[in-house]
Order: sequence, then structure tokens, then C-alpha cells
Amino acid sequence: MREGWGDRELDVPRHPVAEHAAARRQKLAEAFPDERLVLPAGTFKVRSNDTDYRFRPDTAHTYFSGNQTSDAVLVIEPGSDGVDGAVLYARPRSERDTDEFFRDRQYGELWAGRRPSAREIGDSLGIEVRHVKDLPSFDDHRKTRDITTDEDLARVADELRLVKDEWEVEELQEACDITTLGFEDSVREWERVLEFGERWIEGTFFRRARAMGNDIGYDSICAGGSHATTLHWIDNTGGIEPGKLVLLDMGVEGRNLYTADVTRTLPVDGRFTPLQRDLYDLVLNAQQAGIDAVRPGVPFLAAHHAAMEVLAHGLGDLGLLPGSVEEALDPESKVYARWTLHGTSHMLGMDVHDCARTSVDLYPKGDLAEGMVLTVEPGLYFQEDDLLVPEELRGIGIRIEDDILVTADGSRNLSDSLPRTSADVEEWMGRHLGA
Repeated sequence: MREGWGDRELDVPRHPVAEHAAARRQKLAEAFPDERLVLPAGTFKVRSNDTDYRFRPDTAHTYFSGNQTSDAVLVIEPGSDGVDGAVLYARPRSERDTDEFFRDRQYGELWAGRRPSAREIGDSLGIEVRHVKDLPSFDDHRKTRDITTDEDLARVADELRLVKDEWEVEELQEACDITTLGFEDSVREWERVLEFGERWIEGTFFRRARAMGNDIGYDSICAGGSHATTLHWIDNTGGIEPGKLVLLDMGVEGRNLYTADVTRTLPVDGRFTPLQRDLYDLVLNAQQAGIDAVRPGVPFLAAHHAAMEVLAHGLGDLGLLPGSVEEALDPESKVYARWTLHGTSHMLGMDVHDCARTSVDLYPKGDLAEGMVLTVEPGLYFQEDDLLVPEELRGIGIRIEDDILVTADGSRNLSDSLPRTSADVEEWMGRHLGA
């Protein structure tokens, strides 16, 4: 069984991330001089019995190495000029004369497909590659930091990812563009959506994500009717009913692992009722106020405060606030949050909630800088059993979300190819319904 197998190595071009990853390693090493840094990719996770989830590498590992194969470990050894000792310990394709080649369900080529060789990985990523079996024990005198256990290393790694370079912005733009196609696919199949419900939208969007990207960036939220009032409704088991709204929060993860995060709330009939339109336009005005607030040098929370100002006044106009708008907006009250529920923004990048281990003094308490990418996504949610709102409002949930790049003089909406105004949404649905 071990004999008579041909073998070949592929000529692999240099990946465009290689240069960026090398510069990132340099910055990380400079933050921890004379220390060894260890960043694992992770391994397979069991889904059920002897089946695993599809592998997705740890974000920090891929950000600093470019590698997306499982079981690899990036080690950055301090050298005379910072990172000349960086080594990627990887698990390459199995040798043809081993049982692993034709028997191993996780790593065997006949079972799981061809893994790249060590040379192919090195040529692609521009880094020295050794077999993971040769990973040292690190029992010498040098201080070693492992990102899985070291909070300082995890913090700095996330802080270095706060500002995106030009290549990263292009990756995020591509993820947003593919996401737009996934939304369009869903509306084109509206007859099936009405027949099969939320599951059909989830499956339709996933097909686009897999066809043009790596995966979905997070579990899609396909929330028809009152399900839209549950912020993270991912069961997607309900029906899509005429006369109601459907909230779709979906994002494609591109092949280099940058993800979009976009939400649109659509009228199931293709046109909003007068009440739905009024509520939708209120949320849209809040979102626009939040987007207008995004620019370098302002607090990260500026978009949130601007959006909440609009929503609080709108809730006041609806007669829902127990006191004045000013009283509701007081930080000691925030009674309006009963119907807005969540913050307006989070950072976006390789993780849908990006840079989450950053120091709170930088995010969310810090200021925005050119190159940061964040969501702006206010919402209104009236629960079915909320007796403080009129019956006609109960069970309505509306959120509008876009991915916003901070530019030198303001911002740019990376997901603006999807319509936002109520009139544009209706026109867009009309063009794609059953197309």
C-alpha cells in the first residue's frame, strides 16, 4: 500500500498577503523585544462523533503569517533586526510511504484532499516553514508568550489590527460586494422564500458565500416577522409571511478571511405599509446620523450617540417615552434602550466583531482613526409582549447596517451597493423579485 505512488510539488506564486504579514510580524516583535511569541492556528473541532467542523484558522495566526492550514504554529524568535527568526511550523502533506497518506481521515490525502507541501507554503507566504513535529519544547531561558494564554500578547495583536491597510480594505470591499450578490440572490428566489421560509434565504445566501468566498462570516440572521425582535435569531426556522417585514443580517467571509456584516429589513410584499415605512425611515435617519458622525479624531462612540439622539426623539414623537426626550437621553436613564437594545457600532475585519481584546481605552473608549472599519447599525425592536407600546407596533423589528471605512476627511460606505432608503429598497426588490 505504501509503494507505487507518484509525487509532485507545485509551483506556487507569492501570495499578496506575504509582504503585509512580514511587516505585521515586525511590529508585533517590536512590541515584545527579546521575547519569543507563539501563535497557533488551531486544529479541527468535533461536530459529532467522528465528524469535524470545517476548519477555520485562528485570526491572529493568519493575520501575522497568512497561513490558513490547520495545526500550524507561528513562532517569532527575537533576532538582530526583529523578526528574522520567524518560523511557521506547519503540518504539510503526508509522506507517500506512510499510513497517514491513505488511512488518516483528517490528514490523509485520499480522505481529506491534498495539503500543500512545506516548500509550497514557504514559497507562497515568504516565510521559513518546518514540520510541526519539529516544534521545540521552548524550555530554554527565553521568555515565551503564547497568544492562547497571554492576555498582553492577545491585546497587542488585536490593537495592531485596528487600522486596516489598503490591501485589507480591498478585501473588505470584495466581501461587501459578494454580500450584495447574496442579498440579490435571495430576493430573486422570493417565491421559494415564501414557500420554505427563513431556511431558504439562509441556504441561498450560503451558496453565494461558498461560491465566491470562503464561508459566511457568521451565522446568518434571517428573521421574519416577530423573529426580528430577537437580536441574534439564527434558528431560521420560521415562515416568511405577507404583510410583514423580514430582517436579514448576513455577511460573506472572503477567501482571505475578511468578512462583511450587512443588515437590511425588507417588506415581504415588496412595498412597505405606511406604518412600516415611518418606522423604517426613522431607523434610516438614525443610521445616517451615525454615518455622518464618523471621521478621524472623533470618539468611537460618536456614531452611537448620534443615532440614539435621533431614535430617542422618534420614540418621543411616538409617545412611548415616560418623560421628556432629554430625560431619556440622560446617561442615568437611557429608558429608550428598551426599544433600541444594542450599541450602534463594532469594529470589523477578519472577525465580525473585530479586535475584541483591544484595551478598552482604545476601543470602545478611544477615538477613530483613518483606516478603521466599523459597522453603523441602529435598530428599533418592539417585542410581541411589550404592553408599553401600541398593539400595531408589537412584533416589529427593524435594523439597517452598513460597513463604514474611516477616511482622511470622513468616511466611505463599503456596502452602499445595497439600497438603504425605503423608496430604493422597494425599487430594488421590484427589479429582482422573480428575476
